[in-house]
Amino acid sequence: MHLAPLDWIIAIGSLLICFIPALFFAKRSGKNTSEFFASGRAVPWWLVGLSMVATTFSSDTPNLVTNFVRTQGVAGNWQWWAFTLTGVATVFFYARLWRRSGVLTDLEFYEVRYSGKAAGAVRGFRSLYLGFFFNCIIMATVNLAACKIAAVLFGLDRWQTLLAVGILNVVFAAHSGLWGVLVIDTIQFFTMMTAVIAAAYFAVTLPEVGGLSGLVDKLSATQGPGGLNYLSMLPDFSSNWDLAVAIFVMPLAVQWWSMWYPGAEPGGGSYMAQRMLASRTEKDALGGTLFFNLAHYVLRPWPWILVALASLIVYPDLSDIRREFPHVDPSLVGHDIAYPAMLRILPVGWLGLMVGGLISANSSTILTHLNWGASYMVHDFYRRFISRDRDEKHYVFAGRVSTVLLFIVSSGMVFFLETAQDGFNIILQIGAGTGLLYLVRWFWWRVTAWCEIVAMVVSFGMSILLLFARRGGSGLGTHQELLLTVAVTTASWLAVAYLGPRTDMETLISFYKRVRPFGPGWEYVRRAANIPLAEAAEDLRAADVPAAMLGWVAGSVLIWSALFTVGNFLYGRTGYALALLAVSVVSGAMVVRTVNRLWR
Repeated sequence: MHLAPLDWIIAIGSLLICFIPALFFAKRSGKNTSEFFASGRAVPWWLVGLSMVATTFSSDTPNLVTNFVRTQGVAGNWQWWAFTLTGVATVFFYARLWRRSGVLTDLEFYEVRYSGKAAGAVRGFRSLYLGFFFNCIIMATVNLAACKIAAVLFGLDRWQTLLAVGILNVVFAAHSGLWGVLVIDTIQFFTMMTAVIAAAYFAVTLPEVGGLSGLVDKLSATQGPGGLNYLSMLPDFSSNWDLAVAIFVMPLAVQWWSMWYPGAEPGGGSYMAQRMLASRTEKDALGGTLFFNLAHYVLRPWPWILVALASLIVYPDLSDIRREFPHVDPSLVGHDIAYPAMLRILPVGWLGLMVGGLISANSSTILTHLNWGASYMVHDFYRRFISRDRDEKHYVFAGRVSTVLLFIVSSGMVFFLETAQDGFNIILQIGAGTGLLYLVRWFWWRVTAWCEIVAMVVSFGMSILLLFARRGGSGLGTHQELLLTVAVTTASWLAVAYLGPRTDMETLISFYKRVRPFGPGWEYVRRAANIPLAEAAEDLRAADVPAAMLGWVAGSVLIWSALFTVGNFLYGRTGYALALLAVSVVSGAMVVRTVNRLWR
């Protein structure tokens, strides 16, 4: 593809609009680590929410969705739609607790919640395990998508793309801190939403596609492997039970609560917790997280899905993409590359906006991961275990050095991945079985640092063991491997909770008084702390568990019904769409009422 002069002007202009405002936050972010990593805890709810949405709106996300649609149909997206349950639970049960904890990073939580050397050990280990190793895998997946897009658009090799995005991202991440990331996130969201909606419009209106009605008619008459119905928003249990279990049953029954996945962590965590901790108040943490979930699952998916569906008509097979783009490295050609391949249909001007938007989307995610990972490496490892008594300027400088290191290592990992789904599956497998622990640790005093250590070690060990078993011809499917890992990991940390060392009572009492978790799981600690039953009852009343439960259910129904309302309107199924719209309105009213009640 060749960009016209107007495309270059629009692409460069959109980048300047996105990045220049971030430069003005360098002085503020350099004051101390609280400003550099948590924006001085002064972020309003709308900026918290927009930043969360933009961070998860990366250059690899359209590619991943396209991979799902082309190989498993629209229903394949249940592999991430199921995380709605996780996200809405974070809104109504965990966002306020995170903000109340007052920690700078979610890893600092460990030495507030647990005691002894084990607390320090799990904090230090996870700072490197998540902030360095896991984080680099995520960034490698994002940058792999950037490499595929650049290969299609400009014919660039991987190293050339990595060098270009590396210079841009590292400079801004090291320069402007979290404040700059938030500003870039906000502008990028609106730029990229405009670009992907335009891409969906031009893809659907191609002569060979024939508009929305033509798209639906042609794909209704086309079956994928195993009788796959590409358009169906629910899997076909009658024709392909194994696929339905893998993409629908497992995500809804097990995956959402049992697996740690960045951006959808059970109970909140990583850069989601970072945004909640940076929020101005508990109300801002709750409101921002709610806005994120609505935008993440309702606003964004269908423009990506429409392009993916259109690509099935334009490029039915991978050989069609190879023939259209012979200059692209064959190792990069997978179903996920169909999204950037479809961008050739964009007219002059719109292609430039898309290029600028994709670069901004890549930067938004990478900048967040660089800042988040550096916060772990500096605040939770270097400052905690190596150099405790230096001034704030020193730790800000250490954060900037860590930023450069993270990008270099993650760039090297790009050469070991082939598709966006490779990274998705690796992350799910390694995090399998740990999710329930992150949900329970707020509400049950028996969960200890040793539980977390055992969960991480067993989950990672099972992943390696199953990798060798797969190569040896074990015959287990992906969902069977995940279920086995979840079962073994969960049983292991539960055994440690009952049989292993306990957290020091003084630490438990301090945590209880600070966070005020509700429920019977802390009754033992309440009695040990001599806190009157009436005071605990007041905490429970303030938590308003029935309202939170109602908000969780209504919020999940709102998101799914609104998501499928849009889909059915696009498919021309007006009756279904109106019925789902009515469900959306009723559940939305319940959510608003619940949020107002909790805020009071």
